Amino acid sequence: MSYVSAERIADPRVTLTAIFSEFLKISLCSFGGGLAWARRFVVGQRQWVSEQDFTDILSICQFMPGPNVIGVAVCVGAKLRGPIGAITAVLGFTLIPCAMGLPLGALYLRYAHSVVLHNVLGGVAAAAAGLLIGTGIRMLRSRRGGGTALLFAALTVAAVILSKLPLIAILLGLAPLSIAAARVETRRSNR
Repeated sequence: MSYVSAERIADPRVTLTAIFSEFLKISLCSFGGGLAWARRFVVGQRQWVSEQDFTDILSICQFMPGPNVIGVAVCVGAKLRGPIGAITAVLGFTLIPCAMGLPLGALYLRYAHSVVLHNVLGGVAAAAAGLLIGTGIRMLRSRRGGGTALLFAALTVAAVILSKLPLIAILLGLAPLSIAAARVETRRSNR
């Protein structure tokens, strides 16, 4: 497992304005979820974190309560500018949803029985699922020795689809096994 590199922590060259505006852009693009867009902007365009660091950050955020993308915003913001960077990233990401959430929620409640609305939301949900699957595949490909990562990804997907267990139970069951397998893999590669 890679660890977040210390040389990028609290980088004063990355301004708070840049962090705010980048997470605001992620929010504006994030129809159906922000992880795919967060990866694209933070890793691909800005190169604030490496692919490996992003995967590690997201892995940590999977175990935190709340939306993963908020956890990613906190971790990336904190890595770049400390606690104020974390707050700035979260504010940038949540400004649009907070400003638009109430009016859109009211409209949804008013037209909740509309067939057209249900068709639109069904299409958006399918596109969001595709973005999430694509991001997951990219993250798996970034792992060295991808066989073990692929195995545990497949086990997790199978457990989610086939069992009626809550996601936290699946994660708590598979995480220790995955950690042990990664440790064995790291020891083998270091020999």
